[in-house]
Amino acid sequence: MTSPFIMIISFFSSTASLLIQRKHLLMSLLSLEAMMLSMACFIMFSIGSTIQWNPFLFIVVLTFGACEASLGLSLLVIITRTSGSDMMKTLSSSKC
Repeated sequence: MTSPFIMIISFFSSTASLLIQRKHLLMSLLSLEAMMLSMACFIMFSIGSTIQWNPFLFIVVLTFGACEASLGLSLLVIITRTSGSDMMKTLSSSKC
């Protein structure tokens, strides 16, 4: 009974972490992953309590989370190689 509330609290705490830790791109990506994981667990707990449970939605959310993680990691590698760090302030487009 308390598990969905814990998942909601973890979602909002990861959202707060995303808003607070804006200096590094890696911390932003980790906060997004925590949001996706808590959302997937919330879907599992909320839909899993019904009589007919179809795991299709849970698998779709986890698939989108994995795709988001792989795209974020590849962007992080590209940004780190070009600029030398993952600091958000070094990502400005006016470097002429």
